[in-house]
Amino acid sequence: MIKTWPLYAKMTALLLFVYLVLYGFYIGQQILTPLGFAFLFSVLLRPVEKKLLIWRVPKILSIILTILLGVIIVMALIIFISKQLGSFIKDIPALKHNLNDLWYQFQHWISHKFHLSQEEQQKIIDKAKADSMSDLPMGTLNVITTSIATLTLVPVYIFLFLYYRTLLLRFIMELFNEKHSLKVQETIQEIRYVMQHYITGLLTETSIVAVLNIVGLFIIGAPFAILLGIIAAILNLIPYIGGLISVILASLITFTNTGSISKMVWAVIILLVVQTLDNNILVPRIIASRVKLNALISIVGVLIGGALCGVGGMFLSIPLMAVCKVIFDRVDELQPWGKLLGDDIPTARLRVSIRKKRKPLAVEK
Repeated sequence: MIKTWPLYAKMTALLLFVYLVLYGFYIGQQILTPLGFAFLFSVLLRPVEKKLLIWRVPKILSIILTILLGVIIVMALIIFISKQLGSFIKDIPALKHNLNDLWYQFQHWISHKFHLSQEEQQKIIDKAKADSMSDLPMGTLNVITTSIATLTLVPVYIFLFLYYRTLLLRFIMELFNEKHSLKVQETIQEIRYVMQHYITGLLTETSIVAVLNIVGLFIIGAPFAILLGIIAAILNLIPYIGGLISVILASLITFTNTGSISKMVWAVIILLVVQTLDNNILVPRIIASRVKLNALISIVGVLIGGALCGVGGMFLSIPLMAVCKVIFDRVDELQPWGKLLGDDIPTARLRVSIRKKRKPLAVEK
């Protein structure tokens, strides 16, 4: 006789499992974040390495050449953005002066509306600074250390992922019973397909969004159009939240640098129009992925990833959830969770018919 757990026991076990997984991500973020980025880049660079192997290039040399190509592309992008940041840094004194004027007007408006003097406002700001500055040096040191470690370890992990690829695949295949080997192989191929198409589509979409942002900001004469367009496109990689941050940042820089409300409004309109085109045309057509995550799960996943692993966790949350959905869809017991992550909304209403038991009528004798 098979015994099933009661509902409260199942919920307790599920919550405990989720807590342990999230806690493991939190305490192991310095190890898992470089591994996550290395896995994504290794999947992205695998076709290049495969092409070199077809050309009879030795395996180790093909992997090294593939990694060098990726490093060159990333470094070229960093150098280009750094040059744009250089021109922005030169104008920081003027930008700071405009921000001070804007802040003075804002303080005057607060004192007029809420009867809070500028001295009282300054005391509140000083107290907030004192509370936040106590943890700033250690936090800044941790961020710098983590970034250096990530940049150092990611190429090493990419090399090892590509070199030991067959070993890792064989290990995954042998974990399961032989009767499930076909399903496991299909799942691995599906994950590879999803990751490759997701990353390449995301890079293409980001490039198009950056070009549209730059052209639009150039037309209205916004300052630092190239830098703002690229930053807005990169922030757009963070679903829903990044777009809002990019709009606020572009509007603030445009207004403080030009003092024109009309240019600020046009900058906001342009970025919102580009984001609308991106969400309704570019994403459905360019990112041709079999896995589609709904907006609610995407936002919650991004926030959880940011809380656990910082900015890197925000970028890795969507691919990780996509991999989880592929696995959930292939396992019968986990298919409801796969449907929860997806965006397939049922068209028909769920109707549950409850039949009331009627008492049998008394038969008269």
